[in-house]
Amino acid sequence: MENVIPDVALIDNSDERAPLVLVLDCSGSMAEENKMGLLNEGLITLAQELKNDPITARCGRVLVIAFGGDNDVEVMGTWTDAMDFTPPELVAGGLTPIGTAMKFALEEIEAQKEQMRSAGVPYKRPIIMLLSDGEPTDDDWQRVAAECKNAETAHKVNIMAIGIGQQANRDILGQFSNKGALNLNGLKFKELFVWLSRSVRAVSQAPAGGTVQLNPVDSWAQMST
Repeated sequence: MENVIPDVALIDNSDERAPLVLVLDCSGSMAEENKMGLLNEGLITLAQELKNDPITARCGRVLVIAFGGDNDVEVMGTWTDAMDFTPPELVAGGLTPIGTAMKFALEEIEAQKEQMRSAGVPYKRPIIMLLSDGEPTDDDWQRVAAECKNAETAHKVNIMAIGIGQQANRDILGQFSNKGALNLNGLKFKELFVWLSRSVRAVSQAPAGGTVQLNPVDSWAQMST
């Protein structure tokens, strides 16, 4: 087995973690209607909200994966405790390789679980939040979507798929999660990320094996079909 390099944050802070992967659309269409600018502002709000709550600051564990642009898919930095999370400045461009990005997310989660197990740090079921204003442009996305659903069924991960704007293909995005997909109401990124921060806090506080009651999504989700 490959040696796992220790993460100092996991040694210094042995609190149970609630891992979160943000899989974010940075394709060319995100430049329209200032979607990328509002997404970046939303990430700043998320960082502030995570740090403002002492439980979430210690227990939240965040990774950002961007898809689109020159690099196709890019893992933005490394896993970071919420107290140290600095949101990246995302730039729009390129296509929409959602399948590749979600494959990266699944792999990063399993690697992070191994890191935490090696450090003796317990963890909750990780969350992947997928945000996109379009549909996949890569060829292998259906196979990856099936892998995502299988991972959910096996209780390895919890996946939320969210469409941005009217061009988002909610039917296709919903194939990456057993829960289907929701649509963002307008461009309410800040409301979404405030809700997400509170959800991470709820997950952090939940007893082992217990059911987590999340806040309603009506502050940011478009409820009509």
